[in-house]
Amino acid sequence: MAKEKLTGSEILIKSLLAEGVDTVFGYPGGAITPVFDCMYDYQEELKHILVRHEQGATHAAQGYARVSGKTGVVIVTSGPGATNTITGIADAMMDSTPMVVIAGQMPSSMLGTDAFQETDVVGITLPITKWSYQIRRAEDVAWAVARAFYIASTGRPGPVMLDFAKNAQTEVAEFEYKKCNYIRSYNPYPKLEEETIKKAAEMINASKKPLLLIGQGVTLGGAEKEIITLMEKAQIPAATTLLGLSSIPTAHPLNMGMIGMHGNVAPNVMTNECDLLIAVGMRFDDRVTAVLDTYAKQAKKIHFDIDPSEFNKNVPVDLAVLGNSKESIAAVTEYVEKCERNEWLQMFNRPKAEEKAKVIDVEVSPQSGALKMGEVVNRVSHFTKNNAVVVTDVGQNQMMGVKYSGYSQPRSVITSGGLGTMGFGLPAAIGAKFGAPDRTVCLFVGDGGLQMTLQELGTIKAYGTNVKIVLLTNTVLGMVRQWQELFFNKRFSETDLANPDFIALAAAYGIKGRRVEKREDLDSAIEEMLQHEGSYLLEAVVEKEEMVFPMTPTGKSVNYVMLNRDEIYKL
Repeated sequence: MAKEKLTGSEILIKSLLAEGVDTVFGYPGGAITPVFDCMYDYQEELKHILVRHEQGATHAAQGYARVSGKTGVVIVTSGPGATNTITGIADAMMDSTPMVVIAGQMPSSMLGTDAFQETDVVGITLPITKWSYQIRRAEDVAWAVARAFYIASTGRPGPVMLDFAKNAQTEVAEFEYKKCNYIRSYNPYPKLEEETIKKAAEMINASKKPLLLIGQGVTLGGAEKEIITLMEKAQIPAATTLLGLSSIPTAHPLNMGMIGMHGNVAPNVMTNECDLLIAVGMRFDDRVTAVLDTYAKQAKKIHFDIDPSEFNKNVPVDLAVLGNSKESIAAVTEYVEKCERNEWLQMFNRPKAEEKAKVIDVEVSPQSGALKMGEVVNRVSHFTKNNAVVVTDVGQNQMMGVKYSGYSQPRSVITSGGLGTMGFGLPAAIGAKFGAPDRTVCLFVGDGGLQMTLQELGTIKAYGTNVKIVLLTNTVLGMVRQWQELFFNKRFSETDLANPDFIALAAAYGIKGRRVEKREDLDSAIEEMLQHEGSYLLEAVVEKEEMVFPMTPTGKSVNYVMLNRDEIYKL
């Protein structure tokens, strides 16, 4: 039987549909027009979300992928259209987010001539993707798409770039789609070694003071239930990284909070008190370890990860367990002995109590003065019953947003971790709502970050996307200002903002909004926001001089924790 003959553009669309894609984010242009023309005939099967900037498309695709577990898809044109995606691609690479970016390109006959809007997209993106490939022939389209989705979504996920020459979009080729499930030299699911699993269990059983560090690899591997089973069976206290936050419920008694520069006191200081550090799906980045020379030197270390390049990269470990977290954690739990570790667990009580009294209560229950960021976040979380998808931008709003929200289900935190991208929040929240339409999506964003991708309010207007935007306005670039006060002698260089009327701006896009300055108005404003059927911008005017504490400054050990401007936690 003769195979169907189609243009390269139609082969692309049919290949996307074969991969189960139902939503793509993008922006048209000359070099990708044939694809958008073809897309016109598939509007019912494939929803295209027209963003207002290509960077917004990548962040929206990230939000979609992170909340849904699917691969995000972006389609843009050549030249500036492609280069505008670079920040989002780099962000996805750092945070292991599955994403396929398809960019138009000049016809293959014109490559290398400096034609209008020609850019070496493959060369630019090779260092920040799992795979970057240029499609020059229509007969290669289906093969490239299948390979792209396999690479992006398997093993340690990440972004893939397909540079799609215009001639390949218009040429005709036979179409037959075969999903990719094998690539020579690429082993996304390494086989567990039984002896290594047994050794890990022996180390856990021998430990008196183990500490579990949970990274995003637990969520990416779908190992949330397995990690809780291990925690409860062996009574191991656990801490999460920023991206691992919602992998275990906030209220779980063995959840000791977040580790890192602005993490909770107890897990940070106990990192240098434990006798066994068990890291799962995390990469020991500098914000977690602080000074490496003093990081957990007293402890033996086990590292569970699917990416062998992470082993011993930053922190030397005693045992590396290569494999998918769901499989490896379940396997090791079989050999772990049930036990009680009450004395060790009690050691977390004093730092937890001191942080609550000197940091948390001060932040969420102030008796006077301006509104505080943590106070606003805490009340939003209260009214959403800890069930919302929490999206943040980057800066003080990010730390306050994730720390003072509660989580009751996985895939509830979407934030830019490794790259720390200001402007991430608004488009990521839009993508998250498309990825989880039945969940409440709350964005916490600062007045600096919001203005970096403010144009995406137009995307909300166009599609009626229901995103609850909580704008924490302090008229400064808060995190930079915090560093300027603490470490640069209060030389506040270029951190003051001259802001627009955000409520009027929202209204111009058809988005209802309200500005709150008084504490007594906060709860009613939050209730109004959550009960409103569409998108809503709640602008909370917060204290300008507020800082994020606890804090472990650069150059200090993890057990050096500032509780406020003047006080260091003492063991």
